Amino acid sequence: QVQLVESGGGLVQAGDSLRLSCAASGRTFSFLAMGWFRQAPGNEREFVSAISRNGRNTVYANSVKSRFTISRDAAKNTVYLQMNSLKPEDTAVYYCAADVVSYSSTCFQDSSEYNYWGQGTQVTVSS
Repeated sequence: QVQLVESGGGLVQAGDSLRLSCAASGRTFSFLAMGWFRQAPGNEREFVSAISRNGRNTVYANSVKSRFTISRDAAKNTVYLQMNSLKPEDTAVYYCAADVVSYSSTCFQDSSEYNYWGQGTQVTVSS
């Protein structure tokens, strides 16, 4: 089992920045491919970003590319999502996801590939 705990959400103004954190426990962090998803009210959960086990491969949704940066810190068993130039349309509950993978370069964009999810953290961007 993998436990994921997100933090760092909040209420900010358009143009501000936030950094989300997701602390993982229960399995060796280096075996985990990690991802961030978000869900706004009335919308389906959507992919935001993902990072491979080794941290060398990352992928982003077009809507956040060049504004968001995903990273991971093996010493802290934590994955981060740095969000800059936030827009009102970024308002959502942000979820961290993880799964054990065999290949160090694997990145998943499909939510069905992840077996472990955090409880979510609310991000609200006012205009």
